[in-house]
Amino acid sequence: MLDYYGLEADLSEEERMIQESAREFVDETVRPDIGEHWIEGTFPRDLIPEMGEMGFYAPNLGGYGSPNVSEKAYGLLMQELEACDSGLRSMASVQGALVMYPIHAYGSEEQKEEWLPKLGSGEAVGCFGLTEPEHGSNPTAMETRAEDADGGYRLNGSKTWITNSPIADVAVVWARDQTDPDTPVRGFLVETDRDGVSTNKITEKLSLRASITGEIGLNDVFVPERNLLPGVEGMGGPLGCLTQARYGIAWGAVGAARDAFETAREYATDREQFGAPIARFQLQQDKLAEMATQITLAQLLAHRLADLKERGDMRPQHVSMAKRNNVRMARNQSRIAREILGGNGITADYSPMRHMANLETVYTYEGTHDIHTLILGEDLTGFAAYE
Repeated sequence: MLDYYGLEADLSEEERMIQESAREFVDETVRPDIGEHWIEGTFPRDLIPEMGEMGFYAPNLGGYGSPNVSEKAYGLLMQELEACDSGLRSMASVQGALVMYPIHAYGSEEQKEEWLPKLGSGEAVGCFGLTEPEHGSNPTAMETRAEDADGGYRLNGSKTWITNSPIADVAVVWARDQTDPDTPVRGFLVETDRDGVSTNKITEKLSLRASITGEIGLNDVFVPERNLLPGVEGMGGPLGCLTQARYGIAWGAVGAARDAFETAREYATDREQFGAPIARFQLQQDKLAEMATQITLAQLLAHRLADLKERGDMRPQHVSMAKRNNVRMARNQSRIAREILGGNGITADYSPMRHMANLETVYTYEGTHDIHTLILGEDLTGFAAYE
């Protein structure tokens, strides 16, 4: 895999082991069938517990069965999973950063002991309910409400574009008080088998097809007091989770771009036209040189972001820059890789066009490219363009 500046030469033994084991798992177990899953719009559900056994769900957390690996090791894991398919990384990212992380950071001891081991092993699957049909980039306007009830709360509302929801056992749902829209957002653990919960699958997607996406319908759903996440109030809760997930995306996008590059480079050195491999021609070399440069710049950003996160200096704006840049880079370079493959590049036999389609979703979710631009704009100027 492309590592032009030798960044991986400085990895620790643990980081190298995690990267190599993830790459081996992907190559031997997932990659042979992922194109077919993408075409059929299915996720290889049988791999969920196996991914748990491999430690792919929130390994950067500590305790409750999680090994507390370095932030760089976690990033490398996301990179290797997305080198196979964005849907594979999305599964692990949601399970870890958007479900296990809020329970670990904001949950009660009882909630941690009940859910973290099961989620970490893949025995249970989780999802994250924030986005609503009318509120995507502006989640503060959410309409989902939690009304006080005897011994707990009653939830009403709708969430959409929720990764894993049709197969989830528990949803982390964010809601406001029914009677006062100015009250802080609170988080609730909602078991999906409760009366009034529906998790319909969204079908006919043209992107991220090897990922199960759905809705969460909440029709007068009772949840007991013990299901409230006690350690957080306000939008800092869900946004803190998104920061963790976006960190993994910044790494994952590099994996997709690297895979597209390696596929294109191998094809260019093998494919002969006009009596020579097409890699001999200047136009193709220009494309490969620019791809390698842009991927290397994104790698440098991801490695630096990991250093900042490890020592506690990472800010959400740092993550916005990395997510914004690296996903845009991967989106653009996967298209160039498809160009190099010519007509063969539109088939599922090769990964670049699948990556290109997937990255349209990654470009949009976890904060759109435009929203991250405005986050950086506010940080640089002091003016919030979206208020």
